Amino acid sequence: MDKAKQKRFEKTLGFVRRHFKTDEIILDLGETNELADFLRQKGGYSIVNTTGEDLDVDFAKVNKYSSITAFEIFEHMFAPFNLLNSTSGRLIASVPLRLWFASEYWNDNDKHDCHYHEFSVRQFNHLLDRTGWKVKDYQIWKSYDKPWGIRPLLRRIHPRYYIVYAEKQILLPDREA
Repeated sequence: MDKAKQKRFEKTLGFVRRHFKTDEIILDLGETNELADFLRQKGGYSIVNTTGEDLDVDFAKVNKYSSITAFEIFEHMFAPFNLLNSTSGRLIASVPLRLWFASEYWNDNDKHDCHYHEFSVRQFNHLLDRTGWKVKDYQIWKSYDKPWGIRPLLRRIHPRYYIVYAEKQILLPDREA
């Protein structure tokens, strides 16, 4: 693992440690990935990942967990509002921040690997607020990439990642009187 990724993963682990205990089961949105593996191995967390379901329309699995992580996945969804509005519990989510000096990320070879949203802090906070989540803690990070050039230099100056810890009262099914 390169040093930039290692540093970002360690910062993420530190943030997760402040809010989640290792004895709880965490659902990480997205298929198994390097960050989830890092949190399992270095942090001792029990993490279950989603298995490729389309989270824009199929988020029933998410409602079975009260501790959820979503590391850089909401920007890949057409409608993250639906999932966030339908779930509750405790959430740690990170998103890459929109960069004024770069166009949106778009992979022409893989339409699932595109950013449909590039958030500002205010936009992401508004999305969470509109769906009932209350941000309790956050951090903003810069990029740690080392490549040379104008854009990599600007990424080291301009905030790149936004991570939040948010809570939403657990939704209970309606009971008939």
